[in-house]
Amino acid sequence: MAVTGTASVAPARAAGHSFGFASDGSAFLLDGQPFQIRSGEMHPARIPVPYWRHRIRMAKAMGMNTISLYVMWNYVEERPGVFDFTTGRRDFAAFVRLCQAEDMWVLLRPGPYVCGEWDLGGIPSYLLGNPDIRLRTGADAHYMSAVRGYVEQLIPRVKPLLVENGGPILMIQIENEYGSYGTDSGYPARLRQLWIDGGVSGPFYTEDGLDQVRANHSNVPGGAIALSDGSASSIAQARKAFADVPAMAGEVYPGWLTHWGDPTFQGGGSDISDRLRAFMEQGLSFNIYMIHGGTSFGFWAGANADDLSGHYQPDITSYDYCAPITEQGVATPRYHTYRDLLAGHLPAPLPDIPAPLPTLDGRTFTPAPFASVWDNLPAALPPDRTVNPRPFEMYGQNFGFALYRRPLPGYTGGRLDIHWVHDYATVFLNGAYAGGLSRPLIPDQVSTTLNVTNNNAPLGLPDPGGLGPSPVLDILVEGMGRTNFGQALVDRKGILETVALRDAGPLTGDLTGWQVFLLPMDDAFVASLAPTISDPNRPGIFFEATISLTTPADTYLDMSGWTKGFVYVNDHNLGRYWEIGPQQRLYCPAPCLRRGDNRILVFDLHRTRPAPITCVPTLT
Repeated sequence: MAVTGTASVAPARAAGHSFGFASDGSAFLLDGQPFQIRSGEMHPARIPVPYWRHRIRMAKAMGMNTISLYVMWNYVEERPGVFDFTTGRRDFAAFVRLCQAEDMWVLLRPGPYVCGEWDLGGIPSYLLGNPDIRLRTGADAHYMSAVRGYVEQLIPRVKPLLVENGGPILMIQIENEYGSYGTDSGYPARLRQLWIDGGVSGPFYTEDGLDQVRANHSNVPGGAIALSDGSASSIAQARKAFADVPAMAGEVYPGWLTHWGDPTFQGGGSDISDRLRAFMEQGLSFNIYMIHGGTSFGFWAGANADDLSGHYQPDITSYDYCAPITEQGVATPRYHTYRDLLAGHLPAPLPDIPAPLPTLDGRTFTPAPFASVWDNLPAALPPDRTVNPRPFEMYGQNFGFALYRRPLPGYTGGRLDIHWVHDYATVFLNGAYAGGLSRPLIPDQVSTTLNVTNNNAPLGLPDPGGLGPSPVLDILVEGMGRTNFGQALVDRKGILETVALRDAGPLTGDLTGWQVFLLPMDDAFVASLAPTISDPNRPGIFFEATISLTTPADTYLDMSGWTKGFVYVNDHNLGRYWEIGPQQRLYCPAPCLRRGDNRILVFDLHRTRPAPITCVPTLT
């Protein structure tokens, strides 16, 4: 078998298998023979653990021989130096071993940056607590030190899973689409070297658009080239530009991501049949992104932001992606089309498609008011940390909400001007809702109903009549997804700079001397809620329901009667809902439910009265 001589592409040899590249870059080689990678992307962090095997088998039954997956760095290291590779969906090694048990190969994509419509592209938000941090660069020592710690944690977990050691991992991707971000070719090379220093010699590859990798040299020495939006034509062009290593279509898009406020779910019109046909006829390698998207449970959904205008677009909770396998694991019509196409080019019949999972339909329930966030405030931060309002990350908080509070002695009316709200704020004077500010653009009918203004516009506050001599200003800020793509990655949450009153007499100007209350809305916070509502007319209420089940099954909770908030089922945070859509239903997989009583907790930012919730079988 002829292979290139660099360490990164030397063939792996163990347990009867080897993997490498042909010396002329013309092919991937498995056991010395040309090998077509037919890969489908899915992320264990977005799939309930009991369904991992089902989703892998669904991909295999469509004709895949490989699974591609991200490891999200911030998911396994939420706090500096505190790693968790074993709890639930964080155990990527267990997922990789399941792939091997199902006779599937693996492409591992561990970042440190992954994009993936995931909060901050997978980079830990604790790094944003450093006011001078620069991300995705070898020039920032603080960032690179954290990256090194992450890779050093990965190496002993990845080594046994490499094909050279009898595992299923064929290649490791270095970073992700760096050519769309930076021009420092030394940065991907430094990341590659971290692996080599730890005893992992590859094979490696990179992922980028063809124009970006040619212009910015974001490939690594000896590494294969994977192409975003890849096709047979772009593979041929890449082979001319990088003739000594193989090329593949690293991301072939059967759908697309969706933002809050989009008119509909995006990507539904994509049909990749022609691309798949060309790959199969020419024996070219490819990866379908996504073959199964899953769900960005909890607070993990990311966002896009225009690098020039700052236009901020947070991603919905569902990562269905209009993929061939739905969020709930169902084979779509296009799944069957692609399966038939691939089967026509394969020598052996494909395995049967796994049976659909049961669903729960038709149950309707109405939660009752349970607790008010205002009656469950933690202790305020020390005054020396809150002279001026600061973002979450400066207080060591990753997700959730923060309350910024200040008395206004001598208030005579005015307008509230905040620089800047990241990302959604509800404002109160003496407990009365005064309006809101939203960084994401929202429809006119919603902003009119809720008195929510654009983040760039001051919010008119009520006249002082009846408020007393020193009314209290409360600004409750929700952090939504951090930007995961482009130059605007340093996306801190909360109030970033200043709060000022305009046209407010002696109070006109910047306000200092705040009380700040951190509300992470995590499991510990929700478990500690006291069932108290001192003011039932003040928005910020948790609603509770109990439903009894004899047989738990997958379902979607239809939240179309609610406004904006989160749903917890038996302490599992299903994610965000928002009336602006297009998502109106939250996926509740059966593993979140149990036989007998099930507790559903809804936190809504605007409603003070509950609405019915119905269990339905599908996303739309």
